[in-house]
Amino acid sequence: MQFIVIALILQVCLGQDINDNSFPDDFMFGTATAAFQIEGAWNEDGKSPSNWDVDIHNNNSIVADGNNADIACDSYHKYKEDVAMMKAMNMNHYRFSIAWTRILPNGYGGEVNQKGINYYKNLIKELQLNDIQPFVTIFHWDLPQTLQDYGGLLNDSFVDWFSEYSTVLFRHFGDDVKWWITFNEPQSVCSGGYGAGIVPPLIKSPAIGEYQCVHNLIKAHAKAWRIYDQQFRKTQKGKVSISLNTHSHLPATDSKENRTAAETQQLFQLGIYANPIYLGDYPEIVKTRIAARSKAEGRSQSRLPAFTRDEIDFIRGTYDFFALNVYSAYLVNSIAEPPVTDPPSNWADIGVNTYQPDDWEKTSAEHIKVVPWTIRPLLNWIASHYNNPGIVITENGYPSWNGDKDDRRLYYIKNYLSYIRTTMEEDGVKVLGYTVWTLLDNFEWTSGFTQKFGLYEVDFKTLKRTRTPRPSSIFYGKVSKTRCLVEKCK
Repeated sequence: MQFIVIALILQVCLGQDINDNSFPDDFMFGTATAAFQIEGAWNEDGKSPSNWDVDIHNNNSIVADGNNADIACDSYHKYKEDVAMMKAMNMNHYRFSIAWTRILPNGYGGEVNQKGINYYKNLIKELQLNDIQPFVTIFHWDLPQTLQDYGGLLNDSFVDWFSEYSTVLFRHFGDDVKWWITFNEPQSVCSGGYGAGIVPPLIKSPAIGEYQCVHNLIKAHAKAWRIYDQQFRKTQKGKVSISLNTHSHLPATDSKENRTAAETQQLFQLGIYANPIYLGDYPEIVKTRIAARSKAEGRSQSRLPAFTRDEIDFIRGTYDFFALNVYSAYLVNSIAEPPVTDPPSNWADIGVNTYQPDDWEKTSAEHIKVVPWTIRPLLNWIASHYNNPGIVITENGYPSWNGDKDDRRLYYIKNYLSYIRTTMEEDGVKVLGYTVWTLLDNFEWTSGFTQKFGLYEVDFKTLKRTRTPRPSSIFYGKVSKTRCLVEKCK
């Protein structure tokens, strides 16, 4: 779909009332968490340190409030309480991640840790007893430190490390898990972790590290998908995909230059991962721009590695649905070609400007705007580019800080769901489910406990980690039960 059509959609979207049509009976409502952010028990029952454990223990100044995730929400011990909270909200599914370090403490090879297996089997059993579908993420950022010491995702062996780990999970949990996510937010992993972030000692040039990470991660995803497809699908009958994160990128004006800039930004952030999996190979504009700038830097080859023909064929089609994490949006306008710099940067490779207008609705966090209407053009963009593959929104949520009221979170969820429903009805986009980030306040990475995304509040001041439902949890539970965003649907 051309952005000129999207612009027309936006004119309608901006004035939309809450959609009063029911969601389909098979539409999935759920909530999400991640192992490192909620489990705690960081060194219990055979678990080895992850890269995040080590980084934070060595330098807690990287966390806004100086805290760590050693206890977090203590969900390792309180998982039954967490499931009861989901049951109270009538959840259809629970997206959680498995800690690699609990399953294979050595990272690659060695014995499987039975205590780690038992923990997740118990969690899955508890979910099933409460009619909640387990929706499992294999890797949500917490890499075993033993593998980080060997270069992490920059090491070509990562493809084999991840494949072995995934196979262990399929073998032990696959009979009870029908929804799998290989990686959560690869753009955050590769841009944040290897492009400009937490492992600079391993990287001579951030922009080279980022693209090597992209390349290895996509190959690792594809190999895990192929293993499931060939060895497990026939008996386990599950689905496997990858959760891709993006903002909705919209042209600042309807000029040809700005429409091209918005398309370029979307392809660099989302398409660089989605195109190889859904279509085959990287987007042409991504390959062309990185190659041209690499040449201008005096390099003999592009900083973006190239897939072989066999790799393109192996990767293409390794999905069963489209998993999307989205929180906000940006406008995009064209700019003059950025100068060549040393070191190179991903921003210069893309070569556009992104911004959020002052008149977009502000929150207490200046970098997050409440713009639910922007989900509609993004869903249309995905459907148009990737043949309407069936989308599960695997993360969408609103953060508050100390003293903020919950009404903004409720407003955010309600309006995002309204525009999603309209997109399904009027545009024919297949959306299969929606997942709120997050079930309960947790350790939000470098924000520590300062950012509150939870439908349930957690008291981090005491070891009891008491959970208290917020009004948004009551609203969301009602929506899941009634399939309706208003008091009475049509």
